[in-house]
Amino acid sequence: MTRHLILMRHAKSDWGSAGQRDHDRPLNARGRAAAKALGRWLKAHGTLPDQILCSSAVRTQETCALLGLAVTPEILRTLYLADPPEMLAELQAATGQCVLMLGHNPGIADLAMELLGDPPDHERFGDYPTGATLLARFDIADWAGLRPGTGEVETFVIPRELV
Repeated sequence: MTRHLILMRHAKSDWGSAGQRDHDRPLNARGRAAAKALGRWLKAHGTLPDQILCSSAVRTQETCALLGLAVTPEILRTLYLADPPEMLAELQAATGQCVLMLGHNPGIADLAMELLGDPPDHERFGDYPTGATLLARFDIADWAGLRPGTGEVETFVIPRELV
């Protein structure tokens, strides 16, 4: 059995409001355009999630909404600035065949590196810029069997390559 993971960092956020809490920062115009482009790319690629795990931050929720997917996301406070063990625990409890996880750096970049047997040959994979998206597959019957180092890269993309 194969499971698919879409591991996405939120799109570019706005830093314009002094005193605004980090959790409440929205996307900026470039981020909104990137999120829409990523949604078009996912649809064209044919890899669509049947489950979405999304950080509770405004910027991740806005990224998720602008993807234009027909799945209601699970909004999880545990994914806000989560580290890899917290993210892995959420994934191991997932039930979808293809799961989209939307989160933040540095956790999302670190998790991507930990999950893959071999990282993609992409110059930006190591820093996982805003909107970076990894598609990976795992030969597991269910997410409870997810282990580090077992994922195979399908593709990796950054918004700059799409807009």
